[in-house]
Amino acid sequence: MTPTEEAQWRNQTLITEFILLGFSNLLHLQGLLFCMVLFMYMGTVMGHTLIILVVTVDPALHSPMYFFLKNLAFIEICFTLDTVPKMLVNLLKEDKSISFAACALQMYFFFFFGCAECFLLAAMAYDRYVAICYPLRYNTLMNQPVCRKIVGGVWVIGVPVSLLQAAWIFNLPFCGSNQVNHFFCDAPAVLKLVCTDTYLYEMQAVGSTLLFLMFPFVLILVSYVHILTTILRMPSAEGRHKAFSTCSSHLIVVTLFYGSGSLVYLRPKSSYSPDVKKLLSLFYTVLTPMLNPIIYSLRNNEVKGALKRVIGRKLFLQN
Repeated sequence: MTPTEEAQWRNQTLITEFILLGFSNLLHLQGLLFCMVLFMYMGTVMGHTLIILVVTVDPALHSPMYFFLKNLAFIEICFTLDTVPKMLVNLLKEDKSISFAACALQMYFFFFFGCAECFLLAAMAYDRYVAICYPLRYNTLMNQPVCRKIVGGVWVIGVPVSLLQAAWIFNLPFCGSNQVNHFFCDAPAVLKLVCTDTYLYEMQAVGSTLLFLMFPFVLILVSYVHILTTILRMPSAEGRHKAFSTCSSHLIVVTLFYGSGSLVYLRPKSSYSPDVKKLLSLFYTVLTPMLNPIIYSLRNNEVKGALKRVIGRKLFLQN
């Protein structure tokens, strides 16, 4: 080991924690940010929990479409649970440290739940494709065992890439500053603290992004091209409207998820300042998960009907 390598190794072993700078440069807005993020986080948890409850207890929603929606709601809860509680604590405390292991775990679960959501959104698009393009074969192609296998695959497929991404970064040498200029352990922010060449990691990260983020997006696009073609061929205006309405909620959610994520991860490094990137990250980590249950409940008559039945049943039992 050369003297330089030995010095790097010693510096790396000294770093046992990171400091999440978050919005520390906006001290006058800490209280406002805390209230806003807490409100959105509570709305996210309550909204998605309500969807899970309604889909579980209402027999009218025991179909593949809502089985996938229930899993999406659970993923969204876990996704926000990974980053938001720590951010809320840091907005109130002066000590914004996070241990080396906790930072690695946060990054792993961020990759894992993000990847799972991408593939689940693709599965939901495929479900709509089969329902609209092959309605007579829908019950055969999307039976319960098939849906369970799809969801099982969604949960498993993200494990290797998430483990690779997090383990690779945290096995690189960290030297000097341990201050992460973000409100969670995001890979680009942590990578800036590495004191060795990261070219191989960045190339691997680009490949993983194309495979595990853009591949599901391409599947979604292909599904909706076929869906749109089929809908336009329908002779009945009522049939076209009904088909469009079953897809609209999913399309809005996909647009919000991929649109907000692409603003942060698919732009050149110099496009935004770190503060702007942090504000954009708030959009897909806090705001979008809160909007999803609102979108599905307001734009879906079956979900609205089920909500009314569940609430009415509860009020009846109380009386």
